[in-house]
Amino acid sequence: MSVYRPKGSPYYHYDFQFRKRRFSGTTGRRKKPEAREYEQRVKEEAKRAAENESAAAIGEMTINAAALRFWNEKAQHYRGNAKKTFKASLAWIVTQAGPDRKLSEIRGTVIADLVARRRGDGVSPATVNRTVTEPLRRVLNRARVAWEIELPLIEWKVYRLKEPDERVREMRDDEQPVILSAMPEGYRDLVRFALMSGCRLAECVNLRWSDVDWGKREISILGKGDKKASIPLTTDMRALLFPLRTHHPERVFTYPVRKKRGLRAVGDRLPITYEGMKTAWRRARGPAEVDGFRFHDLRHTAATRLLRSGANIMAVRNLLRHTDVATTAKYAHVTMDDLRESMERLGERAEGRGEGAVKVTK
Repeated sequence: MSVYRPKGSPYYHYDFQFRKRRFSGTTGRRKKPEAREYEQRVKEEAKRAAENESAAAIGEMTINAAALRFWNEKAQHYRGNAKKTFKASLAWIVTQAGPDRKLSEIRGTVIADLVARRRGDGVSPATVNRTVTEPLRRVLNRARVAWEIELPLIEWKVYRLKEPDERVREMRDDEQPVILSAMPEGYRDLVRFALMSGCRLAECVNLRWSDVDWGKREISILGKGDKKASIPLTTDMRALLFPLRTHHPERVFTYPVRKKRGLRAVGDRLPITYEGMKTAWRRARGPAEVDGFRFHDLRHTAATRLLRSGANIMAVRNLLRHTDVATTAKYAHVTMDDLRESMERLGERAEGRGEGAVKVTK
């Protein structure tokens, strides 16, 4: 099959077989000649990968060939920002390890060196784990199990860096109007939605109108690991989203173009991207003078406010779509604080110190 354009997609896709293996995906191109050129490059990469695989039969597969094969078989089908991050991580690993390094040579000293180099870039331990240790683990495990290449077992926990426990930072009442007023048009709506829904950044920017069911009053969310789930469409969320329907035919959250560029006219609405939202958030947080507050803390705020309103921890777990309730338990400080306050008020009344206390007479 040559390149084709699926119904509802602006881009041409490719779908072909090479040596009994299927290759398919989007070209990211709107014009057919450009899409065919992209398909040809994919075919050439598939041919090179096949040649490298022949060498792998005698244990000579390189990290470059393994990364390319893993991309074609698995990673190219990841979604959203996970796909982009994984592609960049593979490219970094191949460059740093050396594209001609054999898989059989990637042992403890090599892995430790890669971890140290990435950490030297000044990134957090969580980022090192996500962009070095985990991608390399997936590639080597697939090579050993699925491609039947003889490789030694690696104790990956030795090379994972310890990550600090995730803190719970709640937005204070005085911070919310300051942050919202500092956000540009369009981005402000996305922040308000995150506060209401507890959705992650990627879940917000990827939200489409086809995900919103006005009749059932539900929103379909594609979360981590491409897991689909539904959350309630509340009255406040409906009031926020309904006026946005005329801005874009597919994407929910958009921003207005401020400067004419090419075919883009001033006032046109463009979808908010993951990186675009991160940039807008970083720029707005400075003028807002709100220290230590990340976009992900909006998710924490939604959860703590829901608990404080009287919802039980299982309801919060369902909203945040946690697999294990222990993950949700980090928000238990809210109910503990409220319990403490209630007990303090009870103690004040018992001692006759509180308002409306009952006086005890002998």
